[in-house]
This record gives sequence, structure tokens and C-alpha cells, in this order.
Amino acid sequence: MCIFDALKKQRLKTMNITGIISISGKPALSKIITQSRGGIIVESLIDGKRFPVQGTERISSLEDISIYTYEEDMLLTEVFEKMLIHTNGEKAISHKSSNKELEAEFEKVLPNYDKDRVYTSDIKKVFQWFNLLLEKGLLEKEEETDKKETKAEKKLSKTPTAKTEKKAVEKKAAKAKAKSTSNPKGGANRKTQGK
Repeated sequence: MCIFDALKKQRLKTMNITGIISISGKPALSKIITQSRGGIIVESLIDGKRFPVQGTERISSLEDISIYTYEEDMLLTEVFEKMLIHTNGEKAISHKSSNKELEAEFEKVLPNYDKDRVYTSDIKKVFQWFNLLLEKGLLEKEEETDKKETKAEKKLSKTPTAKTEKKAVEKKAAKAKAKSTSNPKGGANRKTQGK
């Protein structure tokens, strides 16, 4: 079976990659927690420890990283999707495997990668990051489902959202305000008492 046939049959979902970064000089990936005065606060995906990252350090978002191919560059998220298909949602080979094994396995996933510009160290990082993200539940493989909505989904889609509820409340408040300004002190239908 061709990898493209597998792509057609399965819908892959790469989740929670937003905010995941690589910091130059650090071996693992980190997740952005918040901004600080001089940079950002991140949390290591390996041990969960939080630490500051200064604005002068080189960081790269996983969403922005791409792999050189002979045609056009491929985003790392797309490479991860291909790896999910290739490994059937399981862990890939270890990044500590031999260089030849890593290159051969990467060529199975991405046969047209540029061998002159993609170094073995890059391939090691891809396998290390893939296995870490998979272990932490940040990558998922999801079978394609029918596009029919379930009863619960239909019911949820009919219920008003917070925005529409807020608009309804604002509309009622505006009507009440308009009514009170046009009918001061009890309204216009009140009979006036004769002298």
C-alpha cells in the first residue's frame, strides 16, 4: 500500500503543537507557559520543570520548522503526520540508533528529503521530538469517521452559545431601558386623576 493511499483512508490529527518550542543548546522540547519581563517562561516536556528563557536565546516554534526536500520544503507537522502513518501511531526507532538506521528509516518516511542539506543531527532531532510528543499525547492518529452528526452533536449545535446568550441579555436590557425612558414613573397608560 502506498503512503498516499493510507493518507486518503485515514485522517490524521496533529494536536497541541502550538506553543511547543525548541531552544538552541537545550536537548528537549519545551512548552511556552507565559511571558515575562525579559523573555518567556517555559516548561520542559521531559521533567516538567519551569525556567525562564531570555529574549536573546534562539528559539524555534515546531510549527515553523520545515525539512528540506528536493521539491519544496515540508513542514515538520506534515513530516510527523507521515511518521504517524509509517509507525501506525506507535513510537519510531530511537534517536540513539546508528546513523545508517536513522537515515534509512527517515528515507522510508520522506523519500525525497534533501540528503545534502538535512544532516543526521537533524534526523535525530526529528525522531527524538516525534517520540517525545507521542509519549506526552501531543500527537494523535484518528481514524476517519462518517460526516454524519450524532444526536448529541446536533443537540449541542442547536443550544445557544455564550455569545448568543450574552446578545439576548443585552437586547432585553436595551428594550427595558427604552421602555423605562419612554414611560417615566409608571407608564403612559395610567389614568390621570381629575381635579
